[in-house]
Amino acid sequence: MYKQIVDGKKSDLEKSIEHLIVEIGQIRTGRANPALVENIMVDYYGTKTPLKQVANINVPEARLLVIQPWDKDSLVNVESAIRDSDLGFNPNNDGQVIRINIPSLTEERRKELVKLLNQRAEEAKISVRNIREEVWKEIQEMEKEGKISEDDKFSGKDYLQKSVDEYNKKIDEIKEKKEKDILTI
Repeated sequence: MYKQIVDGKKSDLEKSIEHLIVEIGQIRTGRANPALVENIMVDYYGTKTPLKQVANINVPEARLLVIQPWDKDSLVNVESAIRDSDLGFNPNNDGQVIRINIPSLTEERRKELVKLLNQRAEEAKISVRNIREEVWKEIQEMEKEGKISEDDKFSGKDYLQKSVDEYNKKIDEIKEKKEKDILTI
């Protein structure tokens, strides 16, 4: 019975992992990656819209992003949205496409990005812990109501902790891979 509760929350645990992947995808590594800019909000005919919904984002070279809006009239808005973002990019608009040269990261900036990465990973772990607490309370309630025995309650706790450990390990693996990318020159 407790397995159904724990397994029912696995989708929430997966969402924590997916959210972490999206969040850290926006952290620069010194290489061009469409995820760096795809969620920048662009004023598109009076509506704030993510860049990925108004333009093609390509990576022709390791340190170059090329953004080609589907509507040429939105070039200026895309350029200003990129310039106004806190990414520190200087977009070049040639009237057809916007080119962004990704500068090399300094050692100091790399360390700042690793700190940011660690914060994002910790937020994901907190989310996993909150889900664990929620499930543990449900298991305790089931024991109080007599739906499961005390032994099942502790078996449920062990099963739950095994799932939580598995997701924390995934978070650590994702963080370590991204940290390696950030620190690689």
